[in-house]
Amino acid sequence: MAWASIVAVLSSVLIFSAFSPGCSLSLNYYDKTCPHAESIIANAVKNAVSRDKTVPAALLRMHFHDCFIRGCDASLLLNSKGSNKAEKDGPPNRSVHAFYVIDNAKKELEAWCPGVVSCADILALAARDAVALSGGPSWDVPKGRKDGRTSKASETTTMPAPAFSISQLQQSFSQRGLSMDDLVALSGGHTLGFSHCSSFQNRIRSFNATHDIDPSINPSFAASLRGVCPKNSKAKNAGATMDPSSTTFDNTYYRLILQGKGLFSSDQALLNTPKTKDLVHKFASSQEAFNKAFVNSMIKMSSITGGQEIRKDCRVVN
Repeated sequence: MAWASIVAVLSSVLIFSAFSPGCSLSLNYYDKTCPHAESIIANAVKNAVSRDKTVPAALLRMHFHDCFIRGCDASLLLNSKGSNKAEKDGPPNRSVHAFYVIDNAKKELEAWCPGVVSCADILALAARDAVALSGGPSWDVPKGRKDGRTSKASETTTMPAPAFSISQLQQSFSQRGLSMDDLVALSGGHTLGFSHCSSFQNRIRSFNATHDIDPSINPSFAASLRGVCPKNSKAKNAGATMDPSSTTFDNTYYRLILQGKGLFSSDQALLNTPKTKDLVHKFASSQEAFNKAFVNSMIKMSSITGGQEIRKDCRVVN
């Protein structure tokens, strides 16, 4: 545990020195300089989604993973260069995909208004459009983020992990200025997408010295997961959808947790404190309450800023 707490302290120092919540964002940031910015980004997302239904989950995850390292500065989009391994090559990000959607939007924006719209803003807007196109809420995204110049794979170890306990989740979110309410609402993003077996394997085999299977998991659900993730299987794409309606933004995720069918330990852990449990019940019974909370928490998370420039190409610093 000593090592974990050293990592936590180091990561909180890193986080607070890298983020600058003082950077003011505004809803009308591009009204004069690039009035078509939002529609250009929306079209890029819409075109990609029409060909690939997994794009919304990918973009939402990409934005979340970007914001949690150095603030929402598009550092996740940078390619590794020379001896520097970038965030996108860190373990939690190796399965992040659909970077081309951001590239396509950026290319179009550079043709209309060169050097104006940051990659970080493109990603924040694309995540919003992804949710809306999946049947979820839409919202006004504050804009004016700058792009970061630093991207290190080593820093991705501070990402919240699928096996996190509720106290680890709370610490991770609070270091980024996010509350328990934000934690439960943003976890609802797991209504979209797919997970590889490696992210939940620990729950369905050799859980601990006493139990082979995590006692908090529904036994029939565990059996179905063991079926899709056979022991010692080397199948690269084996896994499970985050919930049965994995391309629709809804509140099924919370209802599944109440049935012991949360895919990750960190999902099921939301029942382990009275506050988070109450919120799971609230969101499970009201799509409207979930949508409202999710929007508020997305705006809060995506306002953690930290960049310095407007990149011409989202994959490389200027």
